[in-house]
Amino acid sequence: MRNAALVLGIIAGLIGMIVGFVSFGYVEAVEYFGEIEGVAEQVANTDLVQMTSVIAPMLAIAGGAMARARALWGGLLLLVSAAGMYHAFGFNVFTMFPIAFAGVAGVLAVAAGKPDEEKAHF
Repeated sequence: MRNAALVLGIIAGLIGMIVGFVSFGYVEAVEYFGEIEGVAEQVANTDLVQMTSVIAPMLAIAGGAMARARALWGGLLLLVSAAGMYHAFGFNVFTMFPIAFAGVAGVLAVAAGKPDEEKAHF
């Protein structure tokens, strides 16, 4: 389960980076060139979209990378990444795979049967 979480988390982060590049670029383009009514209108919360475009894929990749060594922490990062992408971008044809992959990877990492090493978390 940890290996599946690792692979799904990294894939979610890579696809999320593509969604993030496009979203960040769209916000910047509309801000620079102005709105075109009916074609290109600015999103409601530009700061949220731009911040999530950078942070959510990073959390997914980090959570996937941590899933083997620290499954609980990695799983929580993956779930936060999936929730952030859903909140900022919504669920549509472009975001369904990174959200689903990060969510499933988070659940798999948290539910991993073998407990983490017996040492302090900090």
